[in-house]
Amino acid sequence: MVEINYIGAFLIGIAGGVHCIGMCGGIASAFSFAIPKGQSQLPYIFSYNLGRIVSYTIAGAITGFIGSIATVNIQSAFPFLQIISIVFLVLLALYIGDWYKGLSYLEKLGGSLWRKVAPLSKKLIPFKNPLYTLLYGMIWGWLPCGLVYSVLTWSLASESAMQGALVMFSFGVGTLPTLFAASLGASFLVPIFQHKLTRITVSLLLLLFSLTLTLNLVMS
Repeated sequence: MVEINYIGAFLIGIAGGVHCIGMCGGIASAFSFAIPKGQSQLPYIFSYNLGRIVSYTIAGAITGFIGSIATVNIQSAFPFLQIISIVFLVLLALYIGDWYKGLSYLEKLGGSLWRKVAPLSKKLIPFKNPLYTLLYGMIWGWLPCGLVYSVLTWSLASESAMQGALVMFSFGVGTLPTLFAASLGASFLVPIFQHKLTRITVSLLLLLFSLTLTLNLVMS
C-alpha cells in the first residue's frame, strides 16, 4: 500500500521550487510594489503565502472528499487512485526536467476558469493592509499549475477530506522557502533554480521517489 506521506508532499513542495520560482516568483516579487510605502513587507508576504496555502488546503479537502466517496462505493478505487498519484508524480518529474510537457495541457484546461477568477485580484491592488494580500494569495492559489495538480492526486488518494487537506497544506508549506526568497528580492535564486542541472537533479529525485512508491504498492 502506498502511504500518502505528508513529509513527502512537503519535500515535493521544496523540490518544486524550480517550477514555482519560474511560474510564481515574478508574481511574488511584483506585488511588493503594491505594498504601502514605509511599511514592512514581511506581514504582507506572510499573509500572501498564507492565502495560497489556504486555497491549496481547500482544494485538497475537496479532492480528498471526492476520493473518499470513490473508495467507499468502488472496491478497487483506492489502488487505482494510488496508481494515478504515482503516474502524475512521474509526469511532474518529466515536466520539471523539460522532457515532457504533458501537464501543460491540464494547465490550459484550468486556464478557462482562471481567466474568470484572476480579475478579482486586481480589485485588491493597491494593498491597504495584510488582509488584502491574504485574499490576493487565496485567489492566486487557484492559478493553473501542473505542480499543484500533481500533488492534488495525492489528496485524491488520501481517503478523507481531512487527510487530503493536510497533504496540500504540507505541500504548500514546502513551497514557502522559495517564494519567500523571491518576495524578498532574492533574484539570484532564479538562475540557480532554472539551471538545467538543477532541474534534472530534481527530476531524477522525483522519479526515484515515484519508483519507491511503486515498489511499496506492488509489495503491499
